[in-house]
Parts: sequence; structure tokens; C-alpha cells
Amino acid sequence: MAELFEWKDEFQVGVRDIDEQHVELVALLNALHEAVREKRGSAAVRSTLDELVDYTRSHFAVEERMMREACYPDYAEHRIYHEALIDQVHALQHKLDSGETSITFELLHFLRVWLMRHICESDKRFGVWYQENASTPGWMAEARAAQRQRRWWQFWR
Repeated sequence: MAELFEWKDEFQVGVRDIDEQHVELVALLNALHEAVREKRGSAAVRSTLDELVDYTRSHFAVEERMMREACYPDYAEHRIYHEALIDQVHALQHKLDSGETSITFELLHFLRVWLMRHICESDKRFGVWYQENASTPGWMAEARAAQRQRRWWQFWR
């Protein structure tokens, strides 16, 4: 069966680390889709959702730190989009825990569309600006290592 979100080169924003993190976000979203599609059970689905949320928070923290340090002019607006998604997902996690809802294909579609739009609009604008005005920060190697080792919490602020 097809993936929920097929990564294509057209989604690249031109900042290597951000693009690599987006590929991982897409893989985690597809893993959540697969868990739901295969009816693996609420604990397995919740675990996959939690991993997606943790990685998303880490990605947002890294991206926002890059924006702050580079004095990206649209940082405040971009951060609002990040915070809104995290708030929505936290509300969803609460509803899952209380039994008020389950993860549906409609929700998965929402996450897919949000991510696709965010990458293609806000993140691409940042990517163009970043390529013209900034360079890879010295701390990025540490961020890459932390993400590979699933130590995402290190970059939440």
C-alpha cells in the first residue's frame, strides 16, 4: 500500500539539516499511518505518535534556534505556526489518553497536509533566506548526533 506522504525533491528547502529532519518527520508520519492502517492497537499507535511528537518538537527547536541566531525576520510568525501544531497535538494526546478519540485517517490527513503546507510555504521561505544570509551553525553537529541517538529533548527550550 502507498505511503501517506511520499517525500519528493520538490519539498527540499535548501538547508541540508532541515531537509534531513523533514525526511525523518515524513518517515515517522508514515510509520504512524502504517500503525493505524494495520490496526496495531492503541498502545502501539500512541507510542508511534509520541515518537513523532518528540521528533517534531526537537525539529522545531533546532529550526527556531537557527532562525533566532540568524536574526530571521519572520521568526516570530514562524514560531506561532509551530506552537499551534504542538498545542493541537497535545490536545489530541489528551483525548487519546481519556478515550475521547482515536487516531483516524482524517487526523492523519490533517497532519500530512499541515506538514506539506508548512514545508512548501513557511520553511521554503526560511530556506531561501537562510541560504542568502546565514551559514550552518557550529552546534549543528551536536544536534545531528542527538537526533540520531534519539536524545531529542536536548534541543527543547
